[in-house]
Amino acid sequence: MFEDTYKEIKTPTTGIYKEKGSKFIAYSYPAYSEEEVKDKIEEVKKTENAGRHYCYAYVLNPDKSAQRANDDGEPSSTAGKPILGQILSNDLTNILIVVVRYFGGIKLGVSGLIRSYKTAAAEAISDATIITKTIKEQYEVRFKYPQMNDVMRLVKEFDLEIVNTDFQMDCKLIFAVRKSKSDGVLKSFKNYHELSVAFFKN
Repeated sequence: MFEDTYKEIKTPTTGIYKEKGSKFIAYSYPAYSEEEVKDKIEEVKKTENAGRHYCYAYVLNPDKSAQRANDDGEPSSTAGKPILGQILSNDLTNILIVVVRYFGGIKLGVSGLIRSYKTAAAEAISDATIITKTIKEQYEVRFKYPQMNDVMRLVKEFDLEIVNTDFQMDCKLIFAVRKSKSDGVLKSFKNYHELSVAFFKN
């Protein structure tokens, strides 16, 4: 079955982990663009301006198509990757997690760093309210006024969400439908030869 839902965090959260004097503070944010990601990272740098490293990872879009991890000077794959791993293992998207490290004077080694960044990110996620959203597609239907009953019957039958209407002699209606149901809905609309269906991206 086609997967048409995805999970996000509802509001920003924080998590803290300490190891051998080093302190790791994780900030998680809902984020929807790379511009927003940059702004949030700058925000964290201002808030935690004495931090040694600002490592982060983010995943964007319902299909998780944009992913990035950054070690910010820590040894390769010891910071950003463990943070990203926590995001993906919790099946989240549209999220940024920045982990700020305050160095405590004792080196933690590769395994210690991985554990610290992973745990701080996990703490921020465990504090979050996770919400499930549905991927919807929008379609526009054009029809003549006498076909109104047919159109409204289909809207009711498929429990479609009406986004916009313009009912004149030539009528227009924009509806949103779950992606997994869209093929069946379109087929039904197209069975009415007089109806013109145009595809609209969200």
